[in-house]
This record gives sequence, structure tokens and C-alpha cells, in this order.
Amino acid sequence: MIDISEVEKRLILHEGLRLNPYYCTKGKQTIGVGRNLDSNPISEEERKVIGDWEHGITKQCALYLLRNDIYRFENQLEQKISFWKKLDNERQYALLDMAFNLGIGGLLQFKNMLYALKLGKFNLASQECLNSKYAKETKTRAKRIANLIRTGIWQVYI
Repeated sequence: MIDISEVEKRLILHEGLRLNPYYCTKGKQTIGVGRNLDSNPISEEERKVIGDWEHGITKQCALYLLRNDIYRFENQLEQKISFWKKLDNERQYALLDMAFNLGIGGLLQFKNMLYALKLGKFNLASQECLNSKYAKETKTRAKRIANLIRTGIWQVYI
């Protein structure tokens, strides 16, 4: 996987950084860098570090939660996608980003895209990424991720 600080920068670009709790476009209570509190509540261990999150958190606490989320998704990707570790770092990131946005269950619904990735058919995998509700709802993000899947090169300006 690429450097954790680079992963953080990219996810902040896509998710934003909000230090006070808010409701996302899907109506889920969220904080920090896209931490969906409905499906991924603050753990007891995290609560000890961040304290009373209901009245806001610091940027340092938001990054702490983000790192925990990144590690959790990396573990899920390794368990659920047999070939994930065989992908290059950038394509691993593409799947991490999608899982972060859609949840691991949402990512796993991209059966054609995942199969194409497994076979190394990156153009087809990119097309499958763009041929989705995900791409319609997150236009710029999805274009960026599909391009990353196709080329293996991160580009902010898509």
C-alpha cells in the first residue's frame, strides 16, 4: 500500500475533513474524514483518545480515526478480495478508496470490475467502475478512481 500520509491526503480530498458531527448526503451521522458513525461507531478505545466527540474533535483526532479506518479497510480488503495484495499499490488504493466510500459490501457488488482487475484487464475494470450508480453519484471521484484503475497513476486534476 502507498504511504499512509498520502492515503490520508487523498481521502481528505475525496471525503473532506469536518471536526463537528454532521449528517452526510445519505443521512448518516458522520465526523472527521467521512467516519460514518451509524455503521462504524466510535469504539471505547477511540473514545479514550478523542473524548467527547459529540461537541467536535481536533484535526489530530480526526486523523487518528482516519488511520484506524484505513487499517480496518485494508484488513477487510485482504480478507475479502483474494488478489488484493497482488495488485500494485495504486490499484490497491483505488479499491481502498471505493471501500471507504461504499463500504466493503458496496465494493464487493462490483463483481465485473473486480473480475477484470483480477485478470489484469485494467481498461475493462475502469469502464466497469464508470458504468455504475457510484460514478453517477460521485462524478469527479469516480473518474479519478477509474483513471487510477486504468493507468495506475494518481492524478488529482481529472
